Amino acid sequence: MRSKYVAYIGSYSYTGSAKGITICDVDMERGKFTKRTEVEVNNSSYMVASRDEKTLYSIADEGVIAFRIMGNGGLSKLNTKNIRGMRGCHLSVDKSGKYLMVSGYHDGKATLLSLNPDGSVGDIIDGVYDQGIGSVAERTFRPHISCARMTDDQKYILIADLGIDQVKVFRFDKADGRMRQIDTLRCELQSGPRHFRFSPDRRYLYLLYELKNVIDVYAFHEEEDGDEVSFEKIQTISTFNEKDRDPLIAACQMRFSPDTEASHLFVSNAGINTISIYGRDFKTGLLTMKGSLPIGGEYPKDFCIFPDEKHIAVANNESGTITFLNVDYEHGLLSMSARELAIDEPNCICMVKCTG
Repeated sequence: MRSKYVAYIGSYSYTGSAKGITICDVDMERGKFTKRTEVEVNNSSYMVASRDEKTLYSIADEGVIAFRIMGNGGLSKLNTKNIRGMRGCHLSVDKSGKYLMVSGYHDGKATLLSLNPDGSVGDIIDGVYDQGIGSVAERTFRPHISCARMTDDQKYILIADLGIDQVKVFRFDKADGRMRQIDTLRCELQSGPRHFRFSPDRRYLYLLYELKNVIDVYAFHEEEDGDEVSFEKIQTISTFNEKDRDPLIAACQMRFSPDTEASHLFVSNAGINTISIYGRDFKTGLLTMKGSLPIGGEYPKDFCIFPDEKHIAVANNESGTITFLNVDYEHGLLSMSARELAIDEPNCICMVKCTG
């Protein structure tokens, strides 16, 4: 029996007709979505599902909202948690489903919360306000936390701050729930480190820069006692084809292909509105660009890769559309797989497998 999937699309709700989260049925074979219903959330700017795909977490004006994912993909609200700060812009859940990280773009705060056994959001465990001054007025002149993640072994938390061009490294002490800074990756000024991801084996770190429009690849080294870590830069690669150079390019999102070795990496670029495809060498960690092509919409703020790895859905924030693409890995090509779906100001896409 073929598995069924559902997609959740988060949108701003204060301007257009979107209510917050749009639930869509996924046609895996044709590579497209069909609208089913909407759930009211005040400005769902980012969502993430728990690793077991039983809970969905969404940013909201009130903080973070947790939903139980029903067997048919419907959502049942569990609770809302205030994060004692301005609204977040990014969420991440650790592998065990015990912790939730909230990144605060507006106030420069990273908040660590506990997760309860039923998936609801628990208490704030720790929080860090970044300090410092950037280099570009109105954009990177003060702290803007854009991404925060805990490593799968729960030993470290990394926090990217595109406002002050730094990635801070913390050791997480589960005994007292405290984050203690042990290192800082100082990036090039005005580079804007936006998102990062570890390879599945945690040997390599991939850091995406919004303003510099490159990916830096680091080899990750850890001392046996865990008190010292180091990052060795082994590659810098552009997020787009050089022929597309444009001063208004902004690298938006970066995701691995869903296979166990993360054999491919994808990056979306606003301004030129493209997605770039990279092959990833499992042994060396190095990337090779296979292609970079238009996605048929404006401002590809987020995208998701279908579990069959044959299609991509792109959330185009400014054009108010979800576009659907076939992926040709061998030739690095993208082609439209279905007609676009109209969704007001889509910010993010999250896809899960239905259990019922």
